[in-house]
Amino acid sequence: MILSGLTIQKKLGKEIIIKPFHVEQLNPNSYNLTLHNELLIYSDSLLDMKQENGTKTLLIPPEGLIIEPGRLYLGRTVEFTQTDCYVPMLEGRSSIGRLGISVHSSAGFGDVGFAGYWTLEITCTQPVRIYPFVQICQIFYHAIEGEYQKYSSLKYQNNRGIVPSLLYKDFK
Repeated sequence: MILSGLTIQKKLGKEIIIKPFHVEQLNPNSYNLTLHNELLIYSDSLLDMKQENGTKTLLIPPEGLIIEPGRLYLGRTVEFTQTDCYVPMLEGRSSIGRLGISVHSSAGFGDVGFAGYWTLEITCTQPVRIYPFVQICQIFYHAIEGEYQKYSSLKYQNNRGIVPSLLYKDFK
């Protein structure tokens, strides 16, 4: 079962936290999240799963930034979210997808108990100018059935910014 927008709003401050929250970003069964003005790109063209990969920071100016196909841009949401009792899911907005922009490669599925900013894996099919603080994706919540343990990753829980892959820690 997916929560309705009105139910998301009723659960705020209890089982769901979205900070900041703006009622105009609430949808019938989701909430729009906005893109921060900072991006990370990997420094090298060859990435290694077993090693920490270097990154460079890009700032998206108010006049926009052109992103290019063939490059991965890591962004983050302006909003900090936290969930108890629900499984958060993230999808790009259809208007963003219709510009050929994907906001996640395979990481749109959250875990019950996740707390932090969402790192976005942004790619595009053709050059496109993006802007900071645009509503880029939407979060929605599934009810979870049965007993569960809350998410408690030491890698990504309670992050405070864009987090590149920390997969290399799994090899240690």
